Amino acid sequence: MMDWTDRHCRFFHRILSRRARLYAEMLTTGAVIHGPRARLLGFDEAEHPVVMQLGGSDPAELATAAQICADFGYDEINLNVGCPSERVQNGAFGACLMREPELVGDCVAVMKARVAIPVTVKCRIGVDDQDPETALGQIAEAVVAAGSDALIVHARKAWLKGLSPKENRDVPPLDYGLVRALKRRYANAPIVLNGGLSTLDQMRAELAHVDGVMIGRAAYQEPALLLDVDPLLFGEEPPVPDAFAAVEAFIPYIEARLAEGVPLHAMTRHILGLFNGRRGARAWRRHLATEGAKRGAGIETLLAALSHVRIGMEHEEAEAAA
Repeated sequence: MMDWTDRHCRFFHRILSRRARLYAEMLTTGAVIHGPRARLLGFDEAEHPVVMQLGGSDPAELATAAQICADFGYDEINLNVGCPSERVQNGAFGACLMREPELVGDCVAVMKARVAIPVTVKCRIGVDDQDPETALGQIAEAVVAAGSDALIVHARKAWLKGLSPKENRDVPPLDYGLVRALKRRYANAPIVLNGGLSTLDQMRAELAHVDGVMIGRAAYQEPALLLDVDPLLFGEEPPVPDAFAAVEAFIPYIEARLAEGVPLHAMTRHILGLFNGRRGARAWRRHLATEGAKRGAGIETLLAALSHVRIGMEHEEAEAAA
């Protein structure tokens, strides 16, 4: 997610799950080809497997950008055919490409020919007045024929006119049935469901119908959710036992970045929702949001915020014992 899943966020999410596949923020082909690559594309080796999501519509530029990302060490290239923001509309890519399935197929084909790593596509079920069944079917047919390694479907139509991107997160309604039907049609093509998934039980239920699930806002807003991914979906122990241990494991990374001049809030903004639903969570968020944004804030600020949650937990245990 643009402006959200940066390298600091991804590093922390990897602490919570070894098996989840992490996606970088979407970058345009122009940014990858002409921008400051080290800053835009750099990531920590601990993040693997990590995917670069590209925005663009020119096959030659996408092939060049895909090669650059592959050379940087990314494990997968994902073509975004689903983002409805004004930025992508002005650039004629993202969800706009739902109207041009043949072009999307061409883009996938040239990227597949250029790089050895997987090339995948993330799309919507249609845009504006398109018939979802027809639009999704056309995109799927084009990308499967072009050799896409997977199709990730956000099961909601994108409205490019009349709704803001924020409004489009909840309107119109999701249609999981359409994605399930697509999987039945393409039994041998990996189909991944995205959109509205918020609990592990819900994800496990959908995995009976599709090959994978993708979560965005749920994982960002309540990252502790990822602690259950490895045990519940892969039958493996989580990397750390709980959210407190996750914070402790994040500290060496934060200290290293602070020494490089990265402000504390650039990293802690990604963990504000870690203790949601627990006593002390509000004080944790407030302390990190206010004190963590101050110039010179360091690890002591993070530890002070954590103490609010520890005190809250102690109160809960005392009340339970009483």
